[in-house]
Amino acid sequence: MLGVFLVQAGLTMVVAGLVATLVVDVSLGLVLAVAGVGAALAGGFLPAPTQRVAQPVSILDEFAPEWHFSEFHERHVAAPPERVFRVIRELEAGQIRFFHVLTWLRRFGRPLPPGILHAPKGEPLIDVAVRGGFVVLGEDPPRELVVGMVVVGQDRLTLPLSAADYRGLVGPGFAKGTMNFRVTPAGAGSRVTTETRVHATSNAARRSFGLYWRIIQPGSGFIRRMWLRAIERCALA
Repeated sequence: MLGVFLVQAGLTMVVAGLVATLVVDVSLGLVLAVAGVGAALAGGFLPAPTQRVAQPVSILDEFAPEWHFSEFHERHVAAPPERVFRVIRELEAGQIRFFHVLTWLRRFGRPLPPGILHAPKGEPLIDVAVRGGFVVLGEDPPRELVVGMVVVGQDRLTLPLSAADYRGLVGPGFAKGTMNFRVTPAGAGSRVTTETRVHATSNAARRSFGLYWRIIQPGSGFIRRMWLRAIERCALA
């Protein structure tokens, strides 16, 4: 969290500095911009601690028992787990508010092949993600769905990967991002959670991914919250 805060604060200071050079004072603006760059770099390359699962209780724990970067979100949905899980599997990108806008910004407007950052209409987002490089690591309806993707070093691999390939990838220079949706009964409805864990297989991969993660994490977290809201909206429709 400290790394994300420093990067985001640093980027804000850079923008404020650029504005200040135009409308207030050039010297003040340069000081703010330089300080912002320093804060962003410090946060981006702040060492990420290793976290581990004490006792595996989920498919996610089996494929990502150790990680360096993570985020977790949850939502209560007043619908049974079977219906919620079906929605998770069938939900389209267009049903998630701001998804297309945020992914367009993240790819800088570039046209890309179909995938999570350029999802076509009329196709479940999970299927689009798999077509774009993700791997379904485990599926236990109506409890859990787990997908994964090599987010650093994928260009060195022969795709598509199997779940066994993904699990066995331990050589240096890779970072693996594993994400799940988990549904558990909660009263008359369901507790829906989504967690993302990223494990880097070397210090160099950890540093290179760390800066990227700390830049995009606020947007990534926002998309996941909108994703959970879309699941609730469709499950109740």
